[in-house]
Amino acid sequence: MSSKDPLLDVSGLTKHFPIKGGFPIRRTVGAVQAVDGLDFSITEGESLGLVGESGCGKSTTGRLITRLLEPTAGTISYRGQDITHATRKQLAPVRSEIQMIFQDPYASLNPRQTVGKIITAPMEINDINPAGGREARVRELLETVGLNPEHYNRFPHEFSGGQRQRIGVARALALEPKLIVADEPVSALDVSIQAQVVNLLQKLQKELGIAFLFIAHDLAVVRHFSQRVAVMYLGRIVEIADREDLYGNPRHPYTRALLSAVPETTADDTPARERIRLAGDVPSPVDPPSGCRFRTRCWKATDKCASEAPPLVRVEGSREGHLTACHHPEDTRAVPAVPKARDAASGPKLGKKTTEDPGAGA
Repeated sequence: MSSKDPLLDVSGLTKHFPIKGGFPIRRTVGAVQAVDGLDFSITEGESLGLVGESGCGKSTTGRLITRLLEPTAGTISYRGQDITHATRKQLAPVRSEIQMIFQDPYASLNPRQTVGKIITAPMEINDINPAGGREARVRELLETVGLNPEHYNRFPHEFSGGQRQRIGVARALALEPKLIVADEPVSALDVSIQAQVVNLLQKLQKELGIAFLFIAHDLAVVRHFSQRVAVMYLGRIVEIADREDLYGNPRHPYTRALLSAVPETTADDTPARERIRLAGDVPSPVDPPSGCRFRTRCWKATDKCASEAPPLVRVEGSREGHLTACHHPEDTRAVPAVPKARDAASGPKLGKKTTEDPGAGA
């Protein structure tokens, strides 16, 4: 594989969870369309952020890539090898190279095992015997993630949330992976600890050249960590671009609504960013809207949006690699900022762009 080829290539990735019903025979009566046709790639050493509202399919995507879930359709290619429906035996050489950091540091560690046993387990399963022995390697990993090597014989309940997440990071590093799927690794931590864990991951990425799929709903954290960002809505990617390009000129209305919900501090004479309040709730993934899935909450929706699903393509005025799935893309460079002195309560209530406090979940 050349350096220009993607480390991970995902095409048309789909996961539908069947809904069982009927009596007395339980039959499939529908499906939850958790992930529906994702296309993206990650190169070696790159960090791709995946953001969106709760329930949009971010965590499911992470579990599909690590093959903790079986895809319904689409392909997952790792280093040119199709692992979409690979058997356990076929996946064995790949398992050590794709690791995962789970969201909840309290639930992801076995409370009956010591830290040493938890981190040693991946090496035992893969029959890896590092030079100097496994215990020496575990102590080295603990030091790498900022923990005392003497914590080897302690149990998870003796650590704080941030320390437990560091243990999870050490476990993920035990097999020297090329790709780590970090599923909201800081969302369960105190704000004061989040920066420490994110900075640790960023340091490890630079020093070890590990690629990351960084799943999060905190846009500020994603901007700090990721080089590229993909925005998901109701099982689909609606926009993907370089970090600075996406935050500086979001083309999809949903991306713009998400960014408008991020709190910002400005000087008194600096115009405030336009804030957008979205109408209604996210539709059910059991019965998503036709055409564009965001159209039921979009202020730019037309009949075309209801009849045709917009492809994820580069739109006019976008830079190379900036892809948007929208029939009527935004161009925020041409939109003036809202004056700071404007009364936020004076705008319309729901359904259109407003200057009220944002209701878009990030």
